[in-house]
Amino acid sequence: MHQVVVLALDDVIPFDLATPLEVFDRVRLGDGSTPYAVRVCAPRPQVSAGWFTVTAPHGLEALDTADTIVVPGVGEPATPVPPNVVTALRTAASRGTRIASICAGAFVLAATGLLDGRRATTHWAGTDAFRAMFPAVDLDPDVLYVDEGQFLTSAGAAAGLDLCLHLVRRDHGSAVAADAARLSVMPLEREGGQAQFIVPERPPAPRGSALEPLLLWLEADAPAELTLDDIAAKAGLSARTLNRRFREHTGTTPLQWLHRARIRRAQHLLETTGHPVDRIGAEVGFGSPTAFRDRFKRIVGTTPQSYRRAFTTR
Repeated sequence: MHQVVVLALDDVIPFDLATPLEVFDRVRLGDGSTPYAVRVCAPRPQVSAGWFTVTAPHGLEALDTADTIVVPGVGEPATPVPPNVVTALRTAASRGTRIASICAGAFVLAATGLLDGRRATTHWAGTDAFRAMFPAVDLDPDVLYVDEGQFLTSAGAAAGLDLCLHLVRRDHGSAVAADAARLSVMPLEREGGQAQFIVPERPPAPRGSALEPLLLWLEADAPAELTLDDIAAKAGLSARTLNRRFREHTGTTPLQWLHRARIRRAQHLLETTGHPVDRIGAEVGFGSPTAFRDRFKRIVGTTPQSYRRAFTTR
């Protein structure tokens, strides 16, 4: 069983602390089994969490057996990280342990030196302070999370959900991550970075909004070849107004949303059917096998065949 250990430091942000506990603890595989064992550790038995005190059942020794360590943010990111915490995280990293930070937890992770020379992100409000404190880190404040393989970082608050779901999907594929996403009730599609391996499973339509019928049409009934003007005409809006409303509701453009929706559907079919790749591309709405493969690799970061090999046996 994969051991997830969440590290609670003094002044830990409760939302950041709870996010990985809720996401990983609720993950279920197809046979109903639980793939993750989740624990909380701290450098001392009790740490402050703002409005209340957290009693941690484990000390830093729990990091020794972790497969994944999650570092939540703290209220004062510039607070020096205790030396024993720095040592414990560096030791875990040397063993190949996967380490992820949520929000201002990137300050803690960066203080270990493990992010030097790597791309990372954190809450947008901490951008200037982070760059001043850790100039060796390649900070990208414009994404929800960054996956550098062994080390992952996320932006503020709800971006921790995106990151945790990304990890679930990396470990167990889109179907398992989709179930976890539904339990988390993710309200909107949210983009990470284009180079990241996984996107969220399903494009949630803003229920009750004026865009909902259009999104449902795009996902289920739209013809393969569409332009922005075609989508705007279907919505009864100008292209400029449609783009603006899409940005407000989904954080992306209509055509990007459409491509990602089609790729999500393709991922599901690659995992759950034996259909040939070209048939799947046509079924989800791509006009040619080449267009499908190119778009799939651009969004997912690998080929359809490689994706199928990676996830159909999970």
